[in-house]
Amino acid sequence: MKRWSLASRVVSGTLIIVLGALVLLSVLVAAFTRYEVTERLDNSLQEVAERLEFVIGELDKNGPTSALPGGQIARLPGVNRRTLAYQIASTDGQLEVRSQNAPETLFVPHLETGFYNIPSFRVYVVPSVSGHHYILVGEPTFHRTEAVRRAILISVLPMVIFFPAIWLLVRWRVRRAMQPLTSLQQEIRSRGGANLTPIPPLDLPVELVAIHSAVNLLLERLEMALSTERAFAANAAHELRNPIGALLAQVQILRGLLQHSEHAERATTIMHQARRIGRMMEKLLQLSRVTSGIALTEDRFDLVPVIRFLAQELEREKSQTIELSGASHLMIRGDMDTAGILFRNLLENAVLHGSSLQPVRLLVTDDSRVLISNDCDPLTPEILQDMEKPFVRGKTDAEGSGLGLAIVRQVSLQLQADITVTSPIPGKTRGIIVTVHFPPGNTGANARSEKIKAI
Repeated sequence: MKRWSLASRVVSGTLIIVLGALVLLSVLVAAFTRYEVTERLDNSLQEVAERLEFVIGELDKNGPTSALPGGQIARLPGVNRRTLAYQIASTDGQLEVRSQNAPETLFVPHLETGFYNIPSFRVYVVPSVSGHHYILVGEPTFHRTEAVRRAILISVLPMVIFFPAIWLLVRWRVRRAMQPLTSLQQEIRSRGGANLTPIPPLDLPVELVAIHSAVNLLLERLEMALSTERAFAANAAHELRNPIGALLAQVQILRGLLQHSEHAERATTIMHQARRIGRMMEKLLQLSRVTSGIALTEDRFDLVPVIRFLAQELEREKSQTIELSGASHLMIRGDMDTAGILFRNLLENAVLHGSSLQPVRLLVTDDSRVLISNDCDPLTPEILQDMEKPFVRGKTDAEGSGLGLAIVRQVSLQLQADITVTSPIPGKTRGIIVTVHFPPGNTGANARSEKIKAI
């Protein structure tokens, strides 16, 4: 679905109204101009008829004359097809005098006072003062139409010409008026889980001041809620770590004392549960650190030694082979400890949920990708989709808290890394592969990596 910006809606709505008003105004101006021009041209016909009264006076003095076919012709130089034409006829319809551009027959067959429209002329008929003659004055229709068209064009054309200028001015003014809203939008967009600072005072119109205050109040409440949640998780984990450590130590001593008794199995179960609670507290501590935004730093470090150290540590703890290959350097920006949390969780998942008969493979590529793969039964798309939710685990009996991938997702967002989980491994029927792709702007160039290596 195509989305419109508010500025586009305001500009388009305003221009539609302005255009509609200009069209209506143009129609009204055209109609008014046509009426005025027609009235003025009709007045000119009446004025010409009044002037012809002098000719009729001469005809009345001379008395009736023998009528010529087509009447006498009054010839004047410079007469063209735009010149007014006239006829003087007797009351019985005999044409006595006409202009050289007038037809040889009467303009209208019935001599009655008024205006008439015939195919080629607009005719005005009026009786003479003496009552012995009729005066017929005609204006060529094409000349009148041309005059009306020109008058309308002169009246309407400026509106049409200035419409692009109106569009540009309206667009410029609306976008300038929308700048405070754009500034507020950018400030709101820059806020996130790691940036909940109040929006600074902006030069906003009255309509946006309430939104600015409401957003700041919401950010304040959200910051308070998140701070409370993080403090609770961190404090709870810290407070529980020492008692759980002491409990685990006491259970191990008790298990040694009850090693050959019937209660040895129960002591072992208690020890496993204590270790599980300890791992859960460790994950909660990691989650609280990650959600606090500690990865949002501009520190630059080499990721490969961090991954190598984590792989060696897990090999000792889990007795699982981890093969590291690929590029020897990968420079990224962020917090080293947080990146360690990310890859520690990914490697733990690969070791815990993979087959102990096959090694976990870790590959660092030259295009800023880290691929971690392990052998296991293929996972369905539904399981892959739910695995990133907190406290959600797949169908497995391996130890875990269900927080690993949720922590990984939080860290990846702060490091601006893209994580893709694929199962089965492309080209195989088993296994799972996790790809961590760092964007080019967050990684160092290969040339710089080689320079560091040479040093």
